[in-house]
Amino acid sequence: MGFGPIEYGVVAFPGNQFKGEIAPALGDLVKSNTIRILDLAFVMKDAEGNVVGVELEDAGSQVMQAFESITFQRDGLISDDDMAEIGTTLDANSSAMIMVWEDVWATRLSEAVQNAGGIVVDLQRVPRELVQAAIDFNENESAVGTGA
Repeated sequence: MGFGPIEYGVVAFPGNQFKGEIAPALGDLVKSNTIRILDLAFVMKDAEGNVVGVELEDAGSQVMQAFESITFQRDGLISDDDMAEIGTTLDANSSAMIMVWEDVWATRLSEAVQNAGGIVVDLQRVPRELVQAAIDFNENESAVGTGA
């Protein structure tokens, strides 16, 4: 069995304002077999600048409750060093969620490319801001071109 692309992401929460709506959104993606969470951890920096990494299974009950509906595989892909490094980049009184996931939706395509002898020579994520800027630019150009 092949793997889809594996991705890694960090989401910061200034002021430690982590809210529970992320867990249900991730849960929907897991349940629909769109992604498979391979590892998940949290890192926090307190007001004095002390960094604390928290593995999900060691997190407080509030964090655990928010993520209890998500089944994920703990593969140890996020190390203590990763959490420490990310923690140093956070502002004081902030936290971050660190996640490694497989894009399960792309597994079939990945296998088909390999079976056909294809080689991926470039694959990049286009930042959301650039896509939005291009859409906005094209909408403005269309409006100018129609005399609107």
